[in-house]
Amino acid sequence: MLKSVEPRRVTGSGEDPRVTELRAAVSRLRRELAAHPAELSDRAIADDELAALDAMALSGVPEVRRLRRSLLVIAGSVGSVSALAVAMTQVRRAVEIFGEPSPR
Repeated sequence: MLKSVEPRRVTGSGEDPRVTELRAAVSRLRRELAAHPAELSDRAIADDELAALDAMALSGVPEVRRLRRSLLVIAGSVGSVSALAVAMTQVRRAVEIFGEPSPR
């Protein structure tokens, strides 16, 4: 079940809590990916897309279509590495709280 997609402001910081959650999830996955010892052929792609997600979050409320595209690229890049599963799930959930993309 999706959470409300209405932006809410955190008292004091002024940042949308969805953005805060996305940035935290992206940060965790970036750290875990960097620490993962196995050679992943698409690691650089995942790193680049995680950096793009973080930049989108920093710019305010990101575009849902772009978030979802980035999520797919990252998931495809890291594959089914079980050591990254929890962090990857957190990124997916953080993207989902932004809701469905608006129809074109």
